Amino acid sequence: MTSHNSHSPQFFLTAPTPCPYLNDREERKIFTHLAGEKATELNDILTQGGFRRSQNIAYRPACEMCKACVSVRILADEFVWTKSMKRVLARNKDVISVDHQAEPSSEQYSMFRAYLDDRHLDGGMSEMSVLDYAMMVEDTHVDTRVIEYRIREEGDGVEEHPKGRLIGAALTDKMADGLSMVYSFFEPDYHSRSLGTYIVLDHVRRTIEAGLPHVYLGYWVDGSPKMAYKTRFQPQEHLGASGWERFNDKS
Repeated sequence: MTSHNSHSPQFFLTAPTPCPYLNDREERKIFTHLAGEKATELNDILTQGGFRRSQNIAYRPACEMCKACVSVRILADEFVWTKSMKRVLARNKDVISVDHQAEPSSEQYSMFRAYLDDRHLDGGMSEMSVLDYAMMVEDTHVDTRVIEYRIREEGDGVEEHPKGRLIGAALTDKMADGLSMVYSFFEPDYHSRSLGTYIVLDHVRRTIEAGLPHVYLGYWVDGSPKMAYKTRFQPQEHLGASGWERFNDKS
């Protein structure tokens, strides 16, 4: 058996499973554990190298015959606020976003459950229980936050606990070079607000205010309608064989 330095991450390869994004394809992932005092530093390095975090695991696709999954990050300090994005901001001017410790709540889970039932009823997360949700939020060894989005009620300011209805949330990792959006979800009844777009725009704003360059959006999958929205946030970079390169959406 090969020996390993206890301070170096060990990587493992999953068995093939059906691809959740493209029909008639299989996916494999390479993954490692994020734990210990070096977890935050390792998460930064791996995210910059195309990995994503799920609980205390960092993973990326390792499919032999397919390279459709591409890591995407927004260049926040050059971000172009289009007219349609400004309209989304205007429609949500009554929303307060608050950064919290990574702690789950029954209110979050109720909205999470409604979101899955509306958007991802056949997805891999569709059977998640309240305990599964709690693990998704709490099982982290890096600087993870829950950003909540609430409709402002009379008397609400910028205090830590506004009273308004929860309509969105994002599980977000704070990194040395920006924010990594691990998972976001929202109340499906508020279609006209374009909350998915609004949550990304709020992360761009937060990243700019922190003086950091990047918002990591995870994977864009060419040919998957579920992922098409990610290329709308420009300018952005995609990770390829030669490193991070600018990508222009010509659609």
